[in-house]
Amino acid sequence: MKIFLLIFFSIIFSSCQNDSKKLTGNTVSENRNVFENKKPELDLIKTKKKAEEALVFCKSKKMNTDFCILIDMSLHSGLSRFMIWDFKEQKNSNKYLVGHGCGSNSWSSDGSKDDPKFSNEDGSHLSALGKYQLGERGRSDWGIHVKYLMHGLEQTNNNALKRFIVFHSWELMSDDEVYPKGSPEGWGCPTISNNAMKDLDPVIQNSKKPLLMWIYNE
Repeated sequence: MKIFLLIFFSIIFSSCQNDSKKLTGNTVSENRNVFENKKPELDLIKTKKKAEEALVFCKSKKMNTDFCILIDMSLHSGLSRFMIWDFKEQKNSNKYLVGHGCGSNSWSSDGSKDDPKFSNEDGSHLSALGKYQLGERGRSDWGIHVKYLMHGLEQTNNNALKRFIVFHSWELMSDDEVYPKGSPEGWGCPTISNNAMKDLDPVIQNSKKPLLMWIYNE
C-alpha cells in the first residue's frame, strides 16, 4: 500500500511540475510577444529639443515663428510622425501620417516602413533630410490637387526643386495610424492624406512669413 501511495504522489507531483513549466513558458512567450508588438511612441523630449533648434533657425532666417512642420523619420511610417509644432504653446497642435520615398522598393508599397533610406540624388526615389522652406502653392496631379514647392536649405536637400520634390496629398494615405503596417511610399515627396491637406492648406496660405519644414532621422 505504501509503495502504491508513493507511486501515486510521484505521478501527481511530476504532472504539476510539467504543468507549471508549460504555464511559465507560455507566460514568457506571451510577454515577449506583447513586448515585441508594443506600439512605438513619439519621443517628446527629442521633439521639444528639435523645436527649440527650429525656433532659433526661424528667427535667424526671418521665417514663421508661430509654428513649423517637424517630420521625424526615425518613427515607423505607420505612425503619426508629421507634426505641426506650435512655438508659443510649445506643443504639437496636430499630427498626421506622412509617406517617404520608396527608393528601390516598389512604388506605393511599405517596404521601408521602419528603415527608410535617404538621398539628395536625382532619380534615387528617396526623400532627403534637412530643413526646407515651403514655397509657392501650385496645382498637383495628386490628392486634392494642391502642392507646395520645397526649397532645400542644406547640402543634404538642395536638389529638391531639381528633383521635383514637393509637398502634396495622396489618396492612398490614411487619416489614421496604420501601424504595424506602413504608409505607401512614393518617389521622395512627403505625402499626407487628402483630409490632412484640407486642414493644412489654409493654415499654410495664411502664414505671413516663410514656413519651415524640417525632415530629420535622429
